[in-house]
Amino acid sequence: MMQEAIQEADPPLLHAFTGVGIELEYMIVQRDGLDVRPFADRLLLEKSDGPEGEGRVVNEVRRGALGWSNELVMHVIEIKNRRPAASLSSLPDAFQAEVRAINARLAAMDAQLMPGAMHPWMDPLAETHIWPHDNDAIYRAYDRIFDSKSHGWANLQSMHINLPFAGDDEFARLHAAIRLVLPILPALAASSPIAEGRSTGWCDYRMHVYADNARTIPSITGMVVPETVTHRAGYEQRILAPMYRDIAALDPEHVLQEEWLNSRGAIARFERNAIEIRVVDTQECPQADLAVAAASTDAVRRLYQAGDDVLVAQREMPTAALASILHDCIRDADATIIRNDAYLRLLDFPERSASANDLWRFLVGRMMEDDAGQARQWQAPLQVMIEHGPLARRLLRAVGRDFSRQHLQAVYARLCDCLRDGRMFVEEE
Repeated sequence: MMQEAIQEADPPLLHAFTGVGIELEYMIVQRDGLDVRPFADRLLLEKSDGPEGEGRVVNEVRRGALGWSNELVMHVIEIKNRRPAASLSSLPDAFQAEVRAINARLAAMDAQLMPGAMHPWMDPLAETHIWPHDNDAIYRAYDRIFDSKSHGWANLQSMHINLPFAGDDEFARLHAAIRLVLPILPALAASSPIAEGRSTGWCDYRMHVYADNARTIPSITGMVVPETVTHRAGYEQRILAPMYRDIAALDPEHVLQEEWLNSRGAIARFERNAIEIRVVDTQECPQADLAVAAASTDAVRRLYQAGDDVLVAQREMPTAALASILHDCIRDADATIIRNDAYLRLLDFPERSASANDLWRFLVGRMMEDDAGQARQWQAPLQVMIEHGPLARRLLRAVGRDFSRQHLQAVYARLCDCLRDGRMFVEEE
């Protein structure tokens, strides 16, 4: 979320890779027809003690270790673990249980959850309903300044991966590692090739529109890949201060001048001592999402653990070069050809060029070899992504040349079934 609605006691300071936080966003759609439905507030009710028992709308419903919360628009619901989990291994079943619980409540409204990063035919100008309850001043400000009735604000669902740090040294090392892995994440996780009822030409159209959604104030998004920083003070000076300065005239009440205004693909959340990765499209089921998180985290961890001499090389990698790789992966996903041999060397890839798919095959293979016991549960979903392509590629093959509404409804109904049942989307269904 842009801002946590419920303030709690500060969590204990966690060292890098001793915890992880996951946020999954899903669309709420009609069961028959799959049009978006603005029903998020009907799910986010805190029961009252009164005789009616109707409850009041809240920003977060706590459900033990997990919770449901709102987003900018009323047709999106977020599921998250409320405290960092020690490992990812227990989260797929936990998230899947919450999906079932939400779908059970939505059934009474003739609605259900839809996975994937973009609704394939939503008209954001006509169908966007901004969250009108608590923290609505934040959402009204975004809408006034940037026009939220667009795909770049109202039709983009993602997984956020939160990795903790303790102190400046861990922050700097983690930030350096994340900015190197960031560009190739869409090659594994793109799931948004279709919008407005047609193929967009981008495997990760969500990231394409996300990168442009704050174009009136370029400092908010930058190049999406964050700039090199070596400590918190430098981050605040180089990344946060320019954004606050540039938006000040449009935000005189300082409603948006918080660290979550930063729209880069990975942002520092100093309030909870974590870096939040934002470039991962939502997949077809939590098992797939968490497999992507596991592969991403493993790649980041290996870079983080490199020696000081490698850290210097990581920091010297130009942001523009990384942004170029990211741009290509947003468009072509697994088919992207990476020819930056300095970048590949930092990832220990043995060749001077590679397809993004071959690079992920290498990274995942290394994870499986070095940590076979814990990594085994991710093997099957990652194998589908590498052998059959990211979900975007599989969706395009399923749609073929028939982009009629009826055919799109049939394909995306299968996608909803995958979320309901907790299984991968494959062509052999």
